[in-house]
Amino acid sequence: MKDCIFCKIANKEIPSEFLYENDYLFVIKDINPKAPIPLLVITKEHAANLNEINDEKLLAEILKGIKAVCEKLNIKEYKTVINTGKSAGQEVFHFHAHILAQ
Repeated sequence: MKDCIFCKIANKEIPSEFLYENDYLFVIKDINPKAPIPLLVITKEHAANLNEINDEKLLAEILKGIKAVCEKLNIKEYKTVINTGKSAGQEVFHFHAHILAQ
């Protein structure tokens, strides 16, 4: 999408440090932290939220990406949060999962 900040980061129009990346997603630090270690797992392809993702391979890759970045950063305990919709707290309407760790 043209005005989506996460699409711009995915397309490298906005510079950001990727802590992890594969063909389906990338992980960056959250600039609006909710924990001492705040990460965002963001799909490269635009989908507004979890309800718009119907690809089982992509859903599996999201979980594998969460696990892989936590292993890479030696994060053993963490919470994952996926907000779907405005009333659920979603602020950026491009799928992303929060990894919250101490």
